[in-house]
Amino acid sequence: MGKSDFLSPKAIANRIKSKGLQKLRWYCQMCQKQCRDENGFKCHCMSESHQRQLLLASENPQQFMDYFSEEFRNDFLELLRRRFGTKRVHNNIVYNEYISHREHIHMNATQWETLTDFTKWLGREGLCKVDETPKGWYIQYIDRDPETIRRQQEQERKKKQDLDDEEKTAKFIEQQVRRGLEGKELEKPVYTELSRENEEEKVTFNLNKGASTSIAASSKTSVLGPNALKMVEGAVKRKESAHSSGQSKEKKKKSALDEIMELEEEKKRTSRRDYWLQPEIVVKIVTKKLGEKYHKKKAVVKEVIDKYTAVVKVIDSGDKLKLDQTHLETVIPAPGKKVLVLNGGYRGNEGILESINEKRFSATIIIDSGPLKGRRVEDIQYEDISKLA
Repeated sequence: MGKSDFLSPKAIANRIKSKGLQKLRWYCQMCQKQCRDENGFKCHCMSESHQRQLLLASENPQQFMDYFSEEFRNDFLELLRRRFGTKRVHNNIVYNEYISHREHIHMNATQWETLTDFTKWLGREGLCKVDETPKGWYIQYIDRDPETIRRQQEQERKKKQDLDDEEKTAKFIEQQVRRGLEGKELEKPVYTELSRENEEEKVTFNLNKGASTSIAASSKTSVLGPNALKMVEGAVKRKESAHSSGQSKEKKKKSALDEIMELEEEKKRTSRRDYWLQPEIVVKIVTKKLGEKYHKKKAVVKEVIDKYTAVVKVIDSGDKLKLDQTHLETVIPAPGKKVLVLNGGYRGNEGILESINEKRFSATIIIDSGPLKGRRVEDIQYEDISKLA
């Protein structure tokens, strides 16, 4: 078997050794070189490049340590922010994921001797929230990005506005109820003692009030004549007027209820959120931080994380990226294609794009799903709709 045989055991062993992480004891942080075994490390330490690097480090050792410490801190915090966000996580989980990268900065080249010392330092500097438990140290990233702070303030402002709207609606309902109760006097029942003139006489109760009044009226008409008829007609007119006034009050109550429902519907129609990402929509990558490879490329949203972040799949290359919604924008298809409403009162409804108004940066769609199917919605902004994948 020849030396250059690709499938020889030695060649396979060498390829396996060259992959992944090697032993830390054979790594030179100063030269950033990983050796395979003790002999290789010994040869490296005797090399001229290593000796020259040691001479440079001996002139200002603190500068080199500060540089490695800063690089380690920045890479560790960047991984914590991107991978875990502001979630509480065990520090060893983050560290294991950090050292899985082959070109990482080793901790023995920094100012911290152990991971616990580094975790405590993060807590003292206010970069993370740290707490010690029986299972070890847990850390939580503190996001001080101006965009994140602005987004949180916007959320608090919208919550306060929603509470104010609820209070106004409750006050309006209370005023309507008070207005409906005005002018109504509750009739208090009058209680009298039961008296019997004859002990042998039976006590009878007539619960049919209408019959008794009609009998009394007939007896009175028989005795009083035409004057009694006028009195009965007046009583009937009073009853009709009272009935009509009751109906008008009911109409007033119904109109107040309708007014409240209209207010709620208007509030729902004009309600907006500061997040708009939805799964299975087509978006465009607008950030330049990822390079020209992804700039202005279209992608499909596969998963939405924490309302503001999404995992997208680039259509051209098939690469998956985790991006914030500020790095994305909606895609407007050709008329006749399906779109999804992302914001406003029709949020979550699918529709068909009917026309585009380029001057007003708006579009007209026809709702194609839900109870509002067939409704035509005009002047909906570009950022409120996006093409369906």
